[in-house]
Amino acid sequence: MASLRRIHSWLPLLRRACTQTTSSSSCTSSSTCTSALLHTAQHAAAGRRLSFPQLRTFALSAGRLKDTDDFITGLNDEEEEDEDFIDDTEVEELFQQQAPAGIGEGQHRVFIVHPDVKWGSRKQHLTTAELMMAEAVGLVNTLDNWRVVDKIIMSTKTPEKKKIFGKGNFQALTEKIRQTAGITAVFVNVERLSPLSERELEEAWGVKVFDRYSVVLHIFRCNARTKEAKLQISLAEIPLLRSRLKNEIANFDQQGGGTRYIGGSGETLLEIQQRLLKEREMKIRAALEKLRRKRHLLRSQRKHKEFPVVSVLGYTNCGKTTLIKVLTGDSGLQPRNQLFATLDVTVHAGQLPSHMSVLYVDTIGFLSQLPHQLIDSFSATLEDIKYSDLLVHVRDISHPETVNQKVNVLNVLKNLQIPDRLLSSMIEVYNKIDLIDNYQSTEPHALPISALEGRGLDELKKAVEEEIVNSTGKHILDLQVDLGTPQLSWLYKEATVKDVQVNADEGSAVVKVIISTAAYGRYKKLFAGR
Repeated sequence: MASLRRIHSWLPLLRRACTQTTSSSSCTSSSTCTSALLHTAQHAAAGRRLSFPQLRTFALSAGRLKDTDDFITGLNDEEEEDEDFIDDTEVEELFQQQAPAGIGEGQHRVFIVHPDVKWGSRKQHLTTAELMMAEAVGLVNTLDNWRVVDKIIMSTKTPEKKKIFGKGNFQALTEKIRQTAGITAVFVNVERLSPLSERELEEAWGVKVFDRYSVVLHIFRCNARTKEAKLQISLAEIPLLRSRLKNEIANFDQQGGGTRYIGGSGETLLEIQQRLLKEREMKIRAALEKLRRKRHLLRSQRKHKEFPVVSVLGYTNCGKTTLIKVLTGDSGLQPRNQLFATLDVTVHAGQLPSHMSVLYVDTIGFLSQLPHQLIDSFSATLEDIKYSDLLVHVRDISHPETVNQKVNVLNVLKNLQIPDRLLSSMIEVYNKIDLIDNYQSTEPHALPISALEGRGLDELKKAVEEEIVNSTGKHILDLQVDLGTPQLSWLYKEATVKDVQVNADEGSAVVKVIISTAAYGRYKKLFAGR
């Protein structure tokens, strides 16, 4: 009944009008929960609209960008114009009340089971069962108060079956789990368990059972800091709650309560709760759609300011944030040696060798075997990759699965429908060469670096600058300017000045600039004939 009580606790929030805030209530027993569901069902048809917060989507680092203050002021003004929003307390309340039962409750002593598929479409060809088990252990160790007490790799020819394994292997596995003292949960290292599989495994083993979807989602939940991240996680949790609701209603139905109509409403308890989940999903999606519109506004402002955008992406814990910190000198960035330490897109200002200002975008890390539903929930965040001027793919070249990680990243980019022009110009960076003795690159197109030690960064900056000039259509020009006019100061403001050769006798100078087509058109119009 935990899920029933939890869903009931959302109801006051679902019923709030956009111009008022009321305190939420929570049910304390199964009977009050059922009556409250009925009460809400009678009023739900009123279609009252829940408004959502104005979401601040980017954190910009200070300094070194021309007109950065104006840029940030523009964002703040836009936020103040939107009065139709849900406050921080309400978002936090929604986020905390939706937490799936069982997974985040205190400490967990975890037994990890990795099904090693021997053949068929689910067999992994670019990795090994041992490496996949190591990643599963890493996921568990990422969480505070969770620890692995035992683990096992077990062969299977029937991963599509409810119990995953054949009868003999499943019996042996069940005996091992039941004989291991102190286990509070089993982590089955598969992408997603069906509701029926989850229920049967929990009944057989007598403890909570998690899959990769639920464990990764819990890591996301623990790392969520902003409204944006919390809303996207709440959306990703809807399928998880829906499947667990089916299990609990099935148990409730065996007691004669699940299929009965509630108070003449024409709906069963299951139908009411499914509808409430659907309504909540639609409201979250509406908020994320507003988020998309705000991102579109931010992209338009960046385009107007003509700041090139470089998205830094890669497998989780490959060193993206560390690299951006050394490229920008942004002391506010605090890299962590942890999976999914970055959940929010943040933008940081940096300069290239020519003194051209660029924006480096720090993105969420990728992971293998993640359901599309989880990626789709973060599509509003990942969408920004599409609108970059350049992609930098950071790889942990010291990792034993670096090739498999690359394949996973490219598959995600393909699913996001990233334009071919971005994929073809993408710079591949081999990071963490400091962890390999006497590293020698065998790929001529890749740039070996150590973000931690600052090695190879000059070559990377030059490569970024070259690709940015090509992708943005900027021109490198030598312009003759009259020092008695505002030409030179205008160029410093609107373009990137690389060099100035002054002719004092004539009061003129030859200025080498990197300038966009639009800015060069304005320059010619302003200073024609000078």
